[in-house]
Amino acid sequence: MKKTKPHLYVVAAAIFNNNSVYCFKKGEHKFDYLSNRYEFPGGKIKDGESQRTALFREIREELKVKIDIGEKIIEFDYEYPDFSLSMTGFKCEVKEANFCLTEHTEVLLIHEKELKQLEWLPADIPIVNKIFELADE
Repeated sequence: MKKTKPHLYVVAAAIFNNNSVYCFKKGEHKFDYLSNRYEFPGGKIKDGESQRTALFREIREELKVKIDIGEKIIEFDYEYPDFSLSMTGFKCEVKEANFCLTEHTEVLLIHEKELKQLEWLPADIPIVNKIFELADE
């Protein structure tokens, strides 16, 4: 019998500062394909949580800051070798960017038109592409 992969429901914050976006680099991960690449911070939605509540909680846990959650940018499904996910990305802002990196090794502030130059987690690329597309409008 084939074992089914776990499916996760996750949220991600594209944290803007004018026309630039904070990009967070993950450290080592048990799955090599998730190690040392950039991502938009966020995480799993717990039972009973709304997307926005989950995102606010995850950013407080991961970065020790409070964010203002704006419009939904994109929703999509992505399949990794070991699990699949449904991700919703939001456009966010932060009043004070004194991030405390608990799960990341570095943070960069990159102009939205230069985001594609970084090595992103595969599941975050649709958000990168959407930000790039919206920057043209």
